[in-house]
Amino acid sequence: DEELLKHIQATIVQVQGDCEKLSSVTGNLMDDHHQKQKDIEALFQSLERLEKEKADKEELVLEIDVKADRASLAGKVSCAQFDAAMEQLNKMIEDVLSKMTGQEQDWHQIQQKLIEEMDSKLDRLELAPLRQQLEERWRSILKQLKEKAPQAEANDAAGIRKQLLAHFHCLSCDRPLRVLVPG
Repeated sequence: DEELLKHIQATIVQVQGDCEKLSSVTGNLMDDHHQKQKDIEALFQSLERLEKEKADKEELVLEIDVKADRASLAGKVSCAQFDAAMEQLNKMIEDVLSKMTGQEQDWHQIQQKLIEEMDSKLDRLELAPLRQQLEERWRSILKQLKEKAPQAEANDAAGIRKQLLAHFHCLSCDRPLRVLVPG
């Protein structure tokens, strides 16, 4: 019986040791589980932060593109603004031409009045050189007005002709070159 008791005691001691080991292993497993749970939560937080930063970056890139489009659009003139400016310019040219026509009529009236006054005041022989001088002066004034007046074009062109430069210089020696301009 004593031997059985010793064997039972040894078994109990061994079971207690196994329980302590099992308890220690269980504690370690629980600690590992808690640590892994913390690591998983940290990974989820990092993932959420990365997704938010990615969304913010995509939004920032989109806003930069929109601002670039607005900036390039601000530098351009709309067709409506261009048409309105051209219409206003054409109206101003027509007004100037009508004023010039009115002034021309006034000049004709003044010239006619001068001729009538001269006919009544001066002898025909004295009047001829003065009349000729006035007529020549009047013709030169009309010629100058017509040369300086912009000609109104009846057609609405799709573009504006621009004189191309016909003279070029060599980049290395600055020698003048003759180049045929296409068109």
